Amino acid sequence: MDRKIKGGVYLVIDPAMEEKTLLKKVELALEGGVQVLQIWNHWPKHFALADKKKLIEAILKISTQYNTPTLINEEWELLKHTALEGVHFDSIPENYQAIKKEIGRPFLSGITCSNDLAVIEWAEQNDFDYVSFCSMFPSSSVDSCEIVRPETVKKARDITQMPLFLSGGITTGNLATFKELDFNGIAVISGILSSDSPKHSATAYQNALQTIK
Repeated sequence: MDRKIKGGVYLVIDPAMEEKTLLKKVELALEGGVQVLQIWNHWPKHFALADKKKLIEAILKISTQYNTPTLINEEWELLKHTALEGVHFDSIPENYQAIKKEIGRPFLSGITCSNDLAVIEWAEQNDFDYVSFCSMFPSSSVDSCEIVRPETVKKARDITQMPLFLSGGITTGNLATFKELDFNGIAVISGILSSDSPKHSATAYQNALQTIK
């Protein structure tokens, strides 16, 4: 595994979307400059392991063409059955060393953080690849997250040099709010997936990010 997560636009995709539409939107978003993909564990209710594997393989067929790392949300067991390159945890997992042993191969790892800097410290100690802060703004897709204080992001940078992503309600218009923060990328769901032109939306996010960095 030679792909690394450095920053940029990180797209979280919803596997509950109609498959043909989802795959087309993913491809267009990658054309627009998305640099990391995460498959949200929001599967259709009828999906069995075989269904998950089939959809993951279809997504990987596209993302591999763009040399884009693709992670799964929470369900690390799927790394044993597919070529997924990593897992994103919503919170500190229990028995992480046992998880690493069971996966049995190198993989990318990320974790969500709110205002609890202990998560940053844990991720740093366990050689994680990135942290994503949730939520910077109120958002319908992240209603379970508390609002992250800007000073939390500042303090996090004192703890680690790993890539930091901001997520939750971020638009190209409000991104400049965080110009003074030292972060590496933004994580987006509806801002790209719900767009009539995912390619243009991804590029717009990329340009807005570059403008303030």
